[in-house]
Amino acid sequence: MAVASEYYVATNGDDGWSGTPASANAAKTDGPFATIEHARDVIRALDSASRSKAIRVNIRSGVYQIPHPIVFTPEDSGKADASITYAAYDKEHVVISGGRAITGWKRGDGHLWTAQVPAGWTFRQLFVNGVRRTRARTPDEGFFRVEGEINNVVDASKPDEPSWFTYHSEDIDPEWAQRGDVEVIALQAWADARMTIKALDPVTRRVTLGGTFMPYNREKNARYWIENTPDALDSPGEWYLDRKIGVLSYWPMPGEDMEKAQVIAPALNELVRLDGDPASGRTVHHIAFQDLAFTHADWTLAEKGYADTQAAFAVPAAITGIGAESITIDGCTIKQIGGYAIEFGMGCKSNRIVGCEMTDIGAGGVKIGEPVNRTEPNLQARDNTVSDCTIHDIGIVYLDSIGVWVGLSSGNSIIHNAIYDTNYSALSIGWSWGYGATNAHDNIIEGNLIYSIGRGMLSDLGGIYTLGEQPGTVIRGNVFHDIESWDYGGWGIYLDATSSHMLVENNLVYRTNRGGFHLHFGRDDIVRNNIFAMSGERQIIRSQAEEGDTFTFKNNIVYWSDGVLFADYALNSWGKLGYTIDENLYWRTGGLPIELEGMTNEEWKAARMDANSLVADPLFVDPSKDDYRLKPNSPASKIGFKPFDISEVGPRPIGKRD
Repeated sequence: MAVASEYYVATNGDDGWSGTPASANAAKTDGPFATIEHARDVIRALDSASRSKAIRVNIRSGVYQIPHPIVFTPEDSGKADASITYAAYDKEHVVISGGRAITGWKRGDGHLWTAQVPAGWTFRQLFVNGVRRTRARTPDEGFFRVEGEINNVVDASKPDEPSWFTYHSEDIDPEWAQRGDVEVIALQAWADARMTIKALDPVTRRVTLGGTFMPYNREKNARYWIENTPDALDSPGEWYLDRKIGVLSYWPMPGEDMEKAQVIAPALNELVRLDGDPASGRTVHHIAFQDLAFTHADWTLAEKGYADTQAAFAVPAAITGIGAESITIDGCTIKQIGGYAIEFGMGCKSNRIVGCEMTDIGAGGVKIGEPVNRTEPNLQARDNTVSDCTIHDIGIVYLDSIGVWVGLSSGNSIIHNAIYDTNYSALSIGWSWGYGATNAHDNIIEGNLIYSIGRGMLSDLGGIYTLGEQPGTVIRGNVFHDIESWDYGGWGIYLDATSSHMLVENNLVYRTNRGGFHLHFGRDDIVRNNIFAMSGERQIIRSQAEEGDTFTFKNNIVYWSDGVLFADYALNSWGKLGYTIDENLYWRTGGLPIELEGMTNEEWKAARMDANSLVADPLFVDPSKDDYRLKPNSPASKIGFKPFDISEVGPRPIGKRD
């Protein structure tokens, strides 16, 4: 693509210069701009002839500490054949930071060092020498446990009444209620909640919180911990900010020299905003961001705290698009963020997130679409792509966050990503718990490598989680492994309520603690030519019977050591409601007997299930080393299984990307 103009931005530049030289001249009379915003404004002011070809803003190496989010409006847009690109110059290291340095450290009491911060600056994250440090918490490892249940609603006639629970003696200090900003972080089944302590009765051991927990994910003896109290500052790497007097206290890690350390805290919650007006058809479009690093955005807590419904979908992102179209985020790094990394919401279409890394994230990686089923075409989100990205070490603040969340949005491609080290599901597609047409359809989930999911923190999760009717949605050629839930859950492929009209094929799923595949209930789903191996309790699960259900399970290999083959939470419902389960290959290692749940093998045969299936060793190359290729003499061909290649799952080299 021909480039009409090139501009330069440098940390030692000047917004009074022309911005056209790559570096300042000897006389210091001309050179690069100092800010990305000024480059944006100069381009906005160009006449149409000057914007008829592509424009590139080359950003020189360095850290750009922005005072407020960089906002792009429809007036800042490029064209289909004349895009505007903001890129690191010659692959130099460019960091766009919402953080501020904290200096002036002094020795305090014991191991502590202190620094004064500007009045009114309240932050919730701290990074020392580029590493996230722990906000003072107790216990330092593990959890406290609620006695019984958290009372989600004290009085049903007063739904806004704050929640409370009974704590075990000495877990909570009565003085914490007087501070007003000490936080309880509790895990409730598939979600978490964070609220301040408002009142405490040491006699009854009843602690009252600042808000109300959700009523439907109650968990007995729930785990929780405490944050943001100075008496929890008792270990290396922990910190505490006294907001009232603006004093930051920190216990350095071994070897850290606080007179030389780089200490950064975020001053912004958002870094970049693409601010279109989709209702009027005025979008921000044809802008690209290449090879940039975005860091240091914070998270906030409302007065009544936070109680999530699911997937932390309401948590905002550091890079946000509304009415954004044909935007490209390519080769960028987003890290040390408090919320989600990137969100393309209402009216966002044909955007691409390619080859990016998202790590050290308070919430999740990418959100696409909304939980709202928009009927106006201009307001719908669709046809976006997340490909060849690496998303890992997420859910640090909001544990139930998702690697890639797609709400009520269609035509999206989530392909060839690597997602790992999460506390909840890696992928979540759809957002409807009832039958009926929605905007979530024709989404392609293909070639992703997904592992180390859940890590035993939450329940009701999967490598991929789906909801609602989704005709045209395909889950194909992915690898899911090492998925572990706290309690129930921990499934590889999880089709939840009303998940319908989806194709699941050519996936490898292994080492999940509760099951390789789980269908809650839905219609017309086809699950074929997959390998489900070495799950824990159960292998293939169905959890609710429903008239009108149809489900096809064919040409699959199921291989396991312990637990039942087909789990029947719905009590003897398999095969009664239009299911087709046949031409599969089953093998329990060592040739051990196959067990079913909810019916005997004779009842299974009477229901005409698996009439043409085989019980035989599939002859994998080396399952002990996770090599699930088939040997040439495998009996899998007899049930119509077609071997699939997983050698290129996950991010591809640049030359092989679509």
